[in-house]
Amino acid sequence: MDATNPLGDFLRARREQTRPEDVGLGPGVGLRRVPGLRREEVAMLAGISADYYLRLEQGRERHPSVQVLDALAGVLRLDPEATAYMIGLSRARSRRASRPAAERVPASILHLLRQLSMPAFVQNRYLDILASNPMARALSPNLAPGANRLLAVFLDEAERELFRDWRQAMQSVVGQMRADSGGATDDPRLTALVGELSLKSDCFRQLWARHEVRRREGIVSRLHHPEVGDLDLYCDKLAVAGADGQLLVIYHAEPGTESARSLALLGSIAASTADDAPDSLRPGDPARLYPLE
Repeated sequence: MDATNPLGDFLRARREQTRPEDVGLGPGVGLRRVPGLRREEVAMLAGISADYYLRLEQGRERHPSVQVLDALAGVLRLDPEATAYMIGLSRARSRRASRPAAERVPASILHLLRQLSMPAFVQNRYLDILASNPMARALSPNLAPGANRLLAVFLDEAERELFRDWRQAMQSVVGQMRADSGGATDDPRLTALVGELSLKSDCFRQLWARHEVRRREGIVSRLHHPEVGDLDLYCDKLAVAGADGQLLVIYHAEPGTESARSLALLGSIAASTADDAPDSLRPGDPARLYPLE
């Protein structure tokens, strides 16, 4: 991931995805040499000079006003989440290096995980699994502490087969990672993840280059489990108080549905199967590694 010009990269990617007809422009004269809008069209619609917009894309101007960014968000048809992400890219950040503290899941959340009769786990902003219950691990081995959901969905063939619409799931998880990063493109852990996946997965590289930002809560995940079949499960994410960036993720089914019955069957399988995985990641535990495709 190139962190030298994050705002310019974002503007360029979103400009190329915005069609002239989306903003009330005709096709214009002659063939377009670039996808989406031209730079001068974005500048005109945003009410800024073409030269100023060019400096933004080239990284020669890195800290535009919020008013300029709001105008650009309107032209590029950004939703509030993507707008907040773009504004975050323009903010100055401290360069002081700091060693991140080991992440610990609160004891009360670990107790709650053990009590839940549905798949549940805790992840951090990098989609590392910090803790999970047996139901989550029965749903997917990649929900065990130490795994990383982003690496798993792109590099583990078995994990791909869990999703009935794998491409849509990938778009969602990449967009979520963008949203959770808050525009901190120079974060060492994020840079390492993106760099590894960009080398190993063409699909990830293409999706990350689109700069889409998504934070979809309460969605329905369409899964296919090898033992219990199809599952349509709500996926809700709850912020863990006092643990910056940690989310409690819970999968649950609509009562009385076939998915609810299949989830209950999965619970029976989980209860009858020995599970030696720890409930939470301990300091110093290695992360899960995935082979090259």
